Amino acid sequence: MADIIVENAYKTFGKVIAIKNVSLTVHDKEFVVLLGPSGCGKTTLLRAIAGLGLVDSGRIFIGKRDVTYLPPRDRNLAMVFQSYAIFPHIRVFDNIAFGLKMKRLPKEQIKERVERAAELLHIENLLDRYPGQMSGGQRQRVAVARAIAMQSAVLLMDEPLSNLDALLRLEMRAELKALLQQIGATTIYVTHDQIEALSMGDRIAVMNQGEILQFDNPTRVYDLPANHFVGGFIGNPPMNFLKGHVEKRENQVVVRLRDYFLTPSEQMQKALLRYEGQPIYVGIRAENMQAYNQPQPDALKVQVKVVEPLGAQNLITIEFGEDVLKISTHPDFQTEAGSDLWIRLPIDKIRWMDFNTGRAIVPDLTEAVAAD
Repeated sequence: MADIIVENAYKTFGKVIAIKNVSLTVHDKEFVVLLGPSGCGKTTLLRAIAGLGLVDSGRIFIGKRDVTYLPPRDRNLAMVFQSYAIFPHIRVFDNIAFGLKMKRLPKEQIKERVERAAELLHIENLLDRYPGQMSGGQRQRVAVARAIAMQSAVLLMDEPLSNLDALLRLEMRAELKALLQQIGATTIYVTHDQIEALSMGDRIAVMNQGEILQFDNPTRVYDLPANHFVGGFIGNPPMNFLKGHVEKRENQVVVRLRDYFLTPSEQMQKALLRYEGQPIYVGIRAENMQAYNQPQPDALKVQVKVVEPLGAQNLITIEFGEDVLKISTHPDFQTEAGSDLWIRLPIDKIRWMDFNTGRAIVPDLTEAVAAD
């Protein structure tokens, strides 16, 4: 078993808090992504797990073994760095074999592992080359092959695809996901790219300012963000947020958007009752709004600001009072800047959020919206 458990990890650099009482459990053979903007603490947390930087307080366990103060070589893990970190003066074979030679494994075993890793990464015909004779994508494959060859129970990856161009990243993302499923290592993968996170991870830990704000599967992180930050960070475009006011009309709790009223579900009305007379955020994804060129009952009238044809969809920027929103439509939908549109907000697609704290308002306490 190679579970990874982080308990109340705390790390500072001078007056800067890099990770703040972070707790995280990664199950055996699970692929977990640490996602967040630059400076959020994700790489610091990964390095603490790797043993490349000790935490100020807290504990780290790998396979039920306390490794908090063990050096990296004693943690039974392998790491892939953003900068590849391969040696330019030795051949690909020797780069992949480097860690195995440090362990003083028999030559035949080293040869077998190197060839197997190279085959998995489709670089078996490059073993006699030097890194300077290869493309960036091939050098990245060498770095991954070196980690795979170690056959460690835990694999840590720090933005391994960030130096590749867009098309190569797309190709490598799919290959890497398939490879990691095949080898079955417990993997923690750091990235600031939400597409990588959503498409690759079994679960995603969204971080900001040294804290994990939400830890859940990709679908729930996207559809049910725990707070305003997660909704605004995840998605392209990010979640739209309108300022609404909670009111009570005819024994119903409604949310007013200027002269338009939303009637939440009965269960949600109970949760919103305590916000009567207060502002809240109404969050909704661009693809979940419905657009019409003609007036519709129970629809908001908005004005088109910009139309961006993107091939598979049209991305339309609209204005609703002081709010600027993005709506995604079918590519055949016709409109232009300056035109009026009428949009509907399906109640079951709305994420209601506290205006002051930014936290999601949920109808009961059973819904997990944030990390423990």
